[in-house]
Amino acid sequence: MNPIARLFGWAALVFGLLYFFIPLTGLVEFSLKARRGVYSLDAYAKVIGDPEFQATFGYSVLMALVTIVIGVLIVVPTAFWVRLKMPWARPYVEFITLLPLVIPAIVIVFGYIRLYNTSSWLPMTGSVMGTNILLAFGYTVLALPYMYRAVDTGLRTIDVATLTEAAQSLGAGWGTILGRIILPNVLVAVLSGAFLTFAIVIGEFTLAALLDRPAFGPYLQRIGANKPYEPFALAVISFGITWACMGLIQLVTRFSKHTRAQN
Repeated sequence: MNPIARLFGWAALVFGLLYFFIPLTGLVEFSLKARRGVYSLDAYAKVIGDPEFQATFGYSVLMALVTIVIGVLIVVPTAFWVRLKMPWARPYVEFITLLPLVIPAIVIVFGYIRLYNTSSWLPMTGSVMGTNILLAFGYTVLALPYMYRAVDTGLRTIDVATLTEAAQSLGAGWGTILGRIILPNVLVAVLSGAFLTFAIVIGEFTLAALLDRPAFGPYLQRIGANKPYEPFALAVISFGITWACMGLIQLVTRFSKHTRAQN
């Protein structure tokens, strides 16, 4: 490689790291200054000990798990069927799954409120359970681009047609094929999409706030408007959760590659 090009590459890398880590360092440092004159974890202790934090974080974790289940049940059969029987429909399905990236979440939630309010044909917002279901489906829509692409990428690495034909020749039904053959072979891809979905749900604000649900995103906003140090501690915690999800994706991917290499 040209020495000048190599030098330019290292300079760009160092600049990117500094651009990323200097603000993060300032954020962490300020979150530790809740006690005058010394660094402490007081802000983190107050946040973690706050009953509202525990309730909202627990609620968002539960909604994230529900969203992941709904996403897997929708995306895996769809991506499998498109790849096996309807390859001509793949561009259209990809276009549909990309729509949540260009349609703002506020448009989606106002559409939900307009269609499913208490005076509509299906008054889902009239009950807590109905609103929770509506929120879960809203989260599923927001995570759809990431979940679908993760699963579709996983399906590209296996011979779907051969596996399906072999299973059918042994008398397996479609449920068995999906649950016991296809899903285990794309499990790493599904987990990648699941971790991304988890990170999206934990930090999402618009849907939960406008549907008036006790989620973690609105709690972050309320704390940020009323507290000096706790919002920075919450930001660090949210950042850590997101990066933990990304690290789990890398860990699962490497473990899968190592297992395949041994086999």
